[in-house]
Amino acid sequence: MDLKLKDKRALVTGSSRGLGYATALALAKEGCKVAINGRDENKIKAVAEKMSKETGTQVIGLAGDVSLLDMPEKLIQQTVDAFGGLDILITNAGGPPPGGIDSLDESAWQRGVDLCLMAHVRLIKSALPYLRQSDSASVLTITSMSVRQPIENLLLSNSIRMATIGLTKSLAIDLGKDGIRFNSILPGWTETERVTELMTNRANANQSSVEEEMRKQSAQSPLGRLGQPAEFANAAAFLVSPAASYINGVMLNVDGGMYKGTM
Repeated sequence: MDLKLKDKRALVTGSSRGLGYATALALAKEGCKVAINGRDENKIKAVAEKMSKETGTQVIGLAGDVSLLDMPEKLIQQTVDAFGGLDILITNAGGPPPGGIDSLDESAWQRGVDLCLMAHVRLIKSALPYLRQSDSASVLTITSMSVRQPIENLLLSNSIRMATIGLTKSLAIDLGKDGIRFNSILPGWTETERVTELMTNRANANQSSVEEEMRKQSAQSPLGRLGQPAEFANAAAFLVSPAASYINGVMLNVDGGMYKGTM
């Protein structure tokens, strides 16, 4: 299938590694011009250069922490300045730290809100003037299966990401008239650096090994394994593409069937 992504202009935040990186790479392979983002300037520039050489597509690296108040607007403007416009926005950020109600203080909750909700709000709000000028505008928020099935010891993620789902669905309804589609992907356990960090935390708490915790988590999947970043990226590239032009307001699980509910 031709996704019709060639020469589309995209910004993917939180894309120096993990799901964001895999998604940006998938878009670049389809011929999309891609701006990638991470907090470490040297790293994101090196990743962009490597991705551009691998795909033969224009890829630029933009440094910045999306949880900071003024950074989303700067990233949008830098992308538009480089590409002359914006067709696709994928809002992604690193997950908040693990912990329960007794271990998370007020500042941890505020950082979680800035990272897992307000970064999406600010990026989308800054991008809207340019998305309204596109004939194939699409926004994808990356959240988590935790919004449907809470994950043990991830209270911040379980709580705050639900607000981003409300944001995404509301904007899909409100801005469909402007020709902008809004969808979200709810990834399950996938083999990324973030998951390795969470499994290390579990291993320390359970006095086990990372390998054992990975094995136990894999057993929760009907497919008997964790997902691969490229499997997530394939779904993301389709959802933001013109090939998915009548898909709007969808909260898509990409979790191998780990979520046990029917809705």
